[in-house]
Amino acid sequence: MKGSVVIIGPAHPLRGGLATFDQRLATQFIQEGYECPIYSFSLQYPSFLFPGTTQYTTEPAPAGLTILSRINSVNPLNWWSVGEELRKRRPDIIVVRYWLPVMGPALGTILRRVRKNKHTRIIAITDNVLPHEKRPGDVPFTRYFLKSCDAFVTMSEKVMADLRTFEKVKPARQVLHPLYDSFGEPLTKQEARQYLRNAWGAAMGDSDKIILFFGFIRRYKGLDILLEAMADSRIREAGIKLLIAGEFYEDAESYRAQIEQLGIGDLLIQRTDFIPDSEVKYYLCAADAVIQPYRNATQSGVTPLAYHFEKPMVVSNVGGLPALVPHEKVGLVAEPAPQALADAILRFYELGEGTFFPHLRSEKEKYSWNRLTAAILELSKTGASSNQ
Repeated sequence: MKGSVVIIGPAHPLRGGLATFDQRLATQFIQEGYECPIYSFSLQYPSFLFPGTTQYTTEPAPAGLTILSRINSVNPLNWWSVGEELRKRRPDIIVVRYWLPVMGPALGTILRRVRKNKHTRIIAITDNVLPHEKRPGDVPFTRYFLKSCDAFVTMSEKVMADLRTFEKVKPARQVLHPLYDSFGEPLTKQEARQYLRNAWGAAMGDSDKIILFFGFIRRYKGLDILLEAMADSRIREAGIKLLIAGEFYEDAESYRAQIEQLGIGDLLIQRTDFIPDSEVKYYLCAADAVIQPYRNATQSGVTPLAYHFEKPMVVSNVGGLPALVPHEKVGLVAEPAPQALADAILRFYELGEGTFFPHLRSEKEKYSWNRLTAAILELSKTGASSNQ
């Protein structure tokens, strides 16, 4: 055994992209010869703060992983006890996920207890430093958390810039978000569409032109802008449909009213439920391209999904997205405005999806999990000492 790593972050039976990421990262560390349990949450969010239908998956636990549901995000006594447990465990490295400032008090307190062992190096993967949707307490909660860490990994220039407004000295590395390669191998478009027709009667033919909006639906992701783009008469004339696959994390009624007002219901294929991991591949593989019309973005877990399944992308010219999607090579970059998005969608079909495949296959080689583990291990040696 090379050493011990503990990941702190969501994991099974919690669902979603963070849990998927943490489980895949733990698997990578184990494959490289490290012990790597995950300390997850017994209570991640109080129900009234959670925007979806449920925080939990019904799918089986991933094989070969030790997942300990220990952390209660709202109970300070729990933070102290988990911190003590980890202090005594003395892992060589803790990799802690930071995605919402509201988690700052719990995680920061746990890590302060751990630091007392004068051994463990603490590396934070900062998905967001400042959130997409601002709330009171964001800045002090974030500052409290960051001060408990030795070094940082970001996955976009935007997050690195945000991080440096708080922490100007501590070591940090920017690493591309690795590929989500745990969702199975790609299928043919016809196989995927047949599955979706059989599973829930998806109204899609084998030759239909279909673009995919995938993931939780929140305002910053710009679905309303995309719906306006779908109302462009050129989109209808071209016979292009939009597959919307993902759960509403805000009021759905405004979107339904918009769809009715625009008269585009016949251009949409809607599956607005949570998409379980076992079905993700069917949605990605059924589409011609993946579209991310975001108003703002740091990085996106949808991008490495599209790379894994070799799907061209249409993305907004915001945040870290343009750097991840070289224009007219692996996809198209457009301003987050209806006409610009409509122009980009039409341009995609003008170029043809085959144009993008060679670049997708070469570009995806940059998105390996061992690049992330290597960065974490390097930071654990160069990070500021926990003894200080």
